[in-house]
Amino acid sequence: MSESDVKEQSGTNFIHTICVDYIGIGTKYKVSGVEHDNDIDIKPDKNNYSQDLFKNSAYEMNEVNIKEESKVNEDPIKVQNVESKIEEQLGIYEEPITFTGENQCGNVFSIKSHFLNHSRIHSGEKPYKCSQCDKDFSFQSDFKIHLVTHTGEKPYQCSQCNKTFSRRCDLTRHLNTHCTGKKLYKCNQCDKDFSKNSNLINHVKTHTGEKPHQCNQCNKSFSQNINLKNHLRTHTGEKPYQCNQCNKTFSQSSNLTTHMRTHTGEKPYQCNQCDKVFLQKVNLLNHLRTHAGEKPYKCCHCDKAFTHKSNLINHAKISH
Repeated sequence: MSESDVKEQSGTNFIHTICVDYIGIGTKYKVSGVEHDNDIDIKPDKNNYSQDLFKNSAYEMNEVNIKEESKVNEDPIKVQNVESKIEEQLGIYEEPITFTGENQCGNVFSIKSHFLNHSRIHSGEKPYKCSQCDKDFSFQSDFKIHLVTHTGEKPYQCSQCNKTFSRRCDLTRHLNTHCTGKKLYKCNQCDKDFSKNSNLINHVKTHTGEKPHQCNQCNKSFSQNINLKNHLRTHTGEKPYQCNQCNKTFSQSSNLTTHMRTHTGEKPYQCNQCDKVFLQKVNLLNHLRTHAGEKPYKCCHCDKAFTHKSNLINHAKISH
């Protein structure tokens, strides 16, 4: 939708664009008691600025030109107050302007920028483009939020558990898990419970083996669409997530987050048995097996078993 689709609605009185030289902008005003079909261009006497601009009548002006032209189209429309003397003489008062669109949804906006933003929903226009990954956005606010995914910045921290988030809305959603303390969605396979139904749906796929999202390059399939998107970058070589400390790039935002800890020294995963801390959750899980005595990686050539997969691989290379 173009700006020409904007209708100016002002009730029964006609709104005039009065261009006042010493203000320097077009301003929308209603002249009370008078209706005109043309713009009024007021040109004050610049040589004697203090003299009366208007004589006996409110409509007798120094140099008033009635122009047979279309209204000045200011973008954005700026409304400023004219000096009280002009207002008194002309009986001018400010009229709120509303904006709506032809043949669309009928929504009305009092601020033009809000109307223009809304119109992109109908037009599909996306003027904000990311230079890192070529994604584009209709709204600047969404674009700014997206940029954080490339830097790995997570400025919003939970005061309950210190978990951090890149978006305020994600933090708000997370805080609800602390407020309610309830996990209403329970898996009937393994008794795990979840605070959100979407998380339960994704979890159930681990039991059913359902992987509806398939790669068209190698036919590998995934349970979630986000995992497919991450996988596709292994084919394209795309690494849109860059470290702002050393410029190293990554194909997944989670890998960038983990990498950033090598700069900050953060080790958020702590063992509850011996207080050892780790950079990644997978390292903590591997470590916990040393306490449990669990050795899930068994050699297919002999009866030896190992706590870590890397140890099994080394064993196979040396012994077999």
